Amino acid sequence: MTGDKVPGAGRTGRTLVACLGNIFLSDDGFGVEVARRLAREQFPEGVRVTDYGIRGMHLAYDLAEGFDTTILVDTAQRGDAPGTVYLIEPEPREGQGDTAQLSLFNAHGMQPDLVLSLAGSLGGDAGRVLVVGCEPATLEEGIGLSPPVTAAVDEAAAMITRLVTAGQNTQS
Repeated sequence: MTGDKVPGAGRTGRTLVACLGNIFLSDDGFGVEVARRLAREQFPEGVRVTDYGIRGMHLAYDLAEGFDTTILVDTAQRGDAPGTVYLIEPEPREGQGDTAQLSLFNAHGMQPDLVLSLAGSLGGDAGRVLVVGCEPATLEEGIGLSPPVTAAVDEAAAMITRLVTAGQNTQS
């Protein structure tokens, strides 16, 4: 899915753009690079962009503050060509329980659904959750993005910018 029109994203202005990834696993550093790119942008009040890297516990505690919209930025293996940018609205999962807490300590396997579950157990609400993902070419050990994923960074940043600014404009 490459469309980026999501009515209501950021409607009330409390939006977290959580960029995830491990820079030591090649294209898994995609979210970190998107965070760097977004650092040059001006966003409406109430929009926070943070590079979480592999710090799942930090993300869970920040989500405990409560947000209207959470946009997770990460690689997403869906079988398309490397560099394909997706906008995904995942279905919420019930009953993660204690496994959420255990999975957070595996830095290479941080699963956003488990982080969201832990945030909920801390009393937080991530609100509407969207994922801006990119199809990786490789997740092998190494530093630096592949050429198709590097080319996708600007596309993903533009998509996120449209999402958070369109949500702000619907409030007027």
